[in-house]
Amino acid sequence: MFALKRPLEVPDRELIAAALDGSEPAFAALIDRYKDRVSRLLGRYCRDPVECEDLSQEVFLKVFRKLHTFQQESAFFTWLYRIAVNAATDHMSRSSYRRLRLVEDETVLDPGSRDEASPVAPLMAAELAAVTREIVAKLPEKYRTILILREYEDLSYTEIADVLQIQMGTVESRLFRARQRFKEQLERLHPELVPGRDLEPASGRGRSPGGGVQ
Repeated sequence: MFALKRPLEVPDRELIAAALDGSEPAFAALIDRYKDRVSRLLGRYCRDPVECEDLSQEVFLKVFRKLHTFQQESAFFTWLYRIAVNAATDHMSRSSYRRLRLVEDETVLDPGSRDEASPVAPLMAAELAAVTREIVAKLPEKYRTILILREYEDLSYTEIADVLQIQMGTVESRLFRARQRFKEQLERLHPELVPGRDLEPASGRGRSPGGGVQ
């Protein structure tokens, strides 16, 4: 029987081995360790808390059923993220639900370009958050997902490659294109929100686009 005296100190591989041997406490510890991260990730796709909770349960049910297939050649959480991303995109396809919920984080649009002490800062933050959601929601699925994993989940390129099962070069090129798409849409739809744009003279419109998701 697997005793979990200090589950936070038990490596994933030991919890996995114990769970595969039938230990319910070990699997419960795995869920407890990653449930917040999975919920946060799913929350980027699903705005309804009830749907998000149902989707989270679906993810961990799939983890339970597929745990024996985990080869431990990469980090467990990237394998878990792969299942979560697939479940989220499948959910969107089934429900024809294409609106993406993003955290209201104006830092995506260059945090250093705004005066946080300004009395209008909260209004600006809300506007930037709304614009970010609007633009990212309209990106093709492969660009939305890679921006979520990199900009919001802060995964490394290697981790993204593991989650999406793509080559490192594909990660780099896809992320570059996703950022370019975001910047182009920001320039086209909301040029007034492009960092530094309000500092440029009108005659400077020929400059190369800047700002956006970095």
